[in-house]
Amino acid sequence: MSNELVKYQPELNTIPLRKFSPTEMNLFFSIVSRMRDKGDQTVRFSFDQLKDLSNYKPTANRRFIDDLKRTYNHLMDLRFGSQSKSGLSFERFVMFTKFKINGDVEEPYVDVEIYKDALPLLNNLESWVRYALTEFRDLKSSYAKTMFRLLKGYRTTGYAYFSKSDFIELLDIPKSYRQSNTDQYVISPIKEELTPLFRGLTVRKKYGKGRGKPVIGYSFAWKPERKDAEDVHVSKTERLKKAKFNIEHNGELSDKEKWRAIDKIKGLKLGTTEAEHNKQEQEAREEQIRAEERQKILEKLRNGGLR
Repeated sequence: MSNELVKYQPELNTIPLRKFSPTEMNLFFSIVSRMRDKGDQTVRFSFDQLKDLSNYKPTANRRFIDDLKRTYNHLMDLRFGSQSKSGLSFERFVMFTKFKINGDVEEPYVDVEIYKDALPLLNNLESWVRYALTEFRDLKSSYAKTMFRLLKGYRTTGYAYFSKSDFIELLDIPKSYRQSNTDQYVISPIKEELTPLFRGLTVRKKYGKGRGKPVIGYSFAWKPERKDAEDVHVSKTERLKKAKFNIEHNGELSDKEKWRAIDKIKGLKLGTTEAEHNKQEQEAREEQIRAEERQKILEKLRNGGLR
């Protein structure tokens, strides 16, 4: 399975990926990883290459083409650009001007071309966000994927804060969500899936004044990465070892959250690690009971209590 370094201008992180599924996010950033510093040339991806890059599971080409179409349709809804401080000047553009899918040839492919005004997003970067594609694509929740990208923008500082309004917009959280919904469906997956990747990760709510002390923002803190930290050439075994260490040594997660996090990094059915833990505890209790019974019998023997 291929691994790549994803690297792009930070502005790309400010655009909410509305309606993108986790699969579509994987496809989009797989394309982004290979289009860096390619200028305005058309870049061709074979279906096999793109499936490998994005860790795409279904194998039928018709299903794959449907997912590619949806990805591009969502991309066309994204608007990049700028606005002057006065608000009197305004510019918007799409990222790609060409997205051609050819599934009728012997080796099906996709041709992609970036729009000229979007070239600074991927070319001649003076500042950037970077991360390993394999870490991004292995995340399951779209909320975890988005927060992973956002935190990687602060990877060497180890701290990021988002107002509640920015948090809702960037993660595309339904406005109908109450705080309990956000905690369950947004914060929990983020903690479980990102703790393996960010050592010492903590998530804190910031409360405002007023009735009920409403949440007004979220802060994220972790151990900063070195600027020269290796992203790509890391073995699967080493990634798993590091992930398990980060989970087991994070005091923010409950035991249940740690078990779920381990299930996710190992690709196990949720509940597997917890069941194994409970089984080991039960076996330990039964062994203790047997040991105590043996001790009682020995005591009786020594005291001449058995006839």
